[in-house]
Amino acid sequence: MKSGTSSKNNRAAASGKASGSSGTSSDSQITGQQADKEAISSTSPSYLQKFFTDQLKDIYYAEKALLNGLEEMKSAVSTEELQDAFETHRQQTERHVKRLEQVFRLIKQEPEAKPCAAMDGLLKEARNIISETEEGSFTRDAALIIAAQKVEHYEIATYGGLVQLAVTMDMRRAADILDKTLQEEEDTDQQLTHIAESYINIEAEHEGGYSWDKQAIGAGSVTL
Repeated sequence: MKSGTSSKNNRAAASGKASGSSGTSSDSQITGQQADKEAISSTSPSYLQKFFTDQLKDIYYAEKALLNGLEEMKSAVSTEELQDAFETHRQQTERHVKRLEQVFRLIKQEPEAKPCAAMDGLLKEARNIISETEEGSFTRDAALIIAAQKVEHYEIATYGGLVQLAVTMDMRRAADILDKTLQEEEDTDQQLTHIAESYINIEAEHEGGYSWDKQAIGAGSVTL
């Protein structure tokens, strides 16, 4: 995603150099043209512009739904580090909602949420995990990390696609705003992986009475 934005910035810089010799009048004209490109016409949007707007509405709903979901997951886990991670991401999500509202303003649209079946399903899965696991167990914490990372991967895919669409349509400001959120989603995913691998998964393995026959599993051959 970074490379696409970087290429766009390089093209913009090259354009600026080319126009430098033509004086302030040309500079003003270029600035006006850029502003026109970044503002999607409300009268005759292209198919791609319609799809971009539709996906903004989808992720806007998803982020607002996630605010409640993260609060539920935070309340359900017992590990302090994981509680802090969920709370930090909840605060980030509040910023993500505001950034999306900025992008809506850039394209001359009122912020609007469109029901997101994907996020509804992912949050339902998280709630099922809470109801099916032991309260206070590391197993619940490990399972909710996986549930949260499924959410992160959905958001990463969505924001990554939106950034590239914004670059394609020459909406540099929108691309930059969306890319900030993309980087935070990727950082959160990495943080959750670190928490899981550092100790929660290890502790969860020792809960309950049943144990896999590790020797037998490890000795098995892999067939395709």
